[in-house]
Amino acid sequence: MKTLNDLFEHQLKDLYSAEIQQLAAFPEIVEHASDVQLKRAFENHLKETREQKNRIENICRELNITPSGETCQAMKGLIKEAKHFIEEAEGDELMDVGLIAEIQRVQHYEISGYGTAVRFAKELGYRQIAKTLQETLNEEYDADNVLEKLAETRLNKKAINNA
Repeated sequence: MKTLNDLFEHQLKDLYSAEIQQLAAFPEIVEHASDVQLKRAFENHLKETREQKNRIENICRELNITPSGETCQAMKGLIKEAKHFIEEAEGDELMDVGLIAEIQRVQHYEISGYGTAVRFAKELGYRQIAKTLQETLNEEYDADNVLEKLAETRLNKKAINNA
């Protein structure tokens, strides 16, 4: 990597890999959620993730780059931790709040990555691409907020009461 454009391309490929990995792992996470609202939030974000992957593909097509070719090691580790949690957790209430914690880690990683990509796109003069990436960043913030509200308003209390 020698230029900001090279780094931007690397960021896009890393985000693409992260989205692909999530699409593969998310169905198992949805399956383990017991709370109806949490399951719905996870299913909604799975749909958004498919669209986010498509956005990156469109951006890469516009920039004439291949989105594949990188493996996001951070996402690989986050998913590995989530799967390990699923194996260890006992009880529906603990599973739900633990899944929220695991997925919020994923959200925060994506918020960081998309925030950086938006900034790079703006600095490189890719205004429309920056807008498209900002749309995904907004969705990541929204998904994180939904999970936060579910945890704070109901699910954490249920986990405490069933301890």
